[in-house]
Amino acid sequence: MKKIEAIIRKSKFDDVKEALHQIEVNFFSYWDVTGVGNEKQGHVYRGIAYSTADIQRRYLSIVVSDDFLQKTVDALLEAAYTGNVGDGKIFVSDIQEGYRIRTKESGHAGIN
Repeated sequence: MKKIEAIIRKSKFDDVKEALHQIEVNFFSYWDVTGVGNEKQGHVYRGIAYSTADIQRRYLSIVVSDDFLQKTVDALLEAAYTGNVGDGKIFVSDIQEGYRIRTKESGHAGIN
């Protein structure tokens, strides 16, 4: 099993959620987070300057079986992409085991 952690633009969240549902990744957790990125200049909107030093993003935590890893990463890369600085990051790590509390199932059955 693999854990995929993705930090994406909040504006791309609905696209990412739909892309994940299309590949049958129907369970994941997410949080609103603030981070510091590479974008250093501010933006001006309607005459008001906004700092981009602290960037509002959405953090997703997804656990998938090994055979869903590449499909999930590809869906994230495609749906979260804008081509601009600040599109986000994806991290993948190993998960030793997963359990469904209600049924006590483990492994692939425990996460699906």
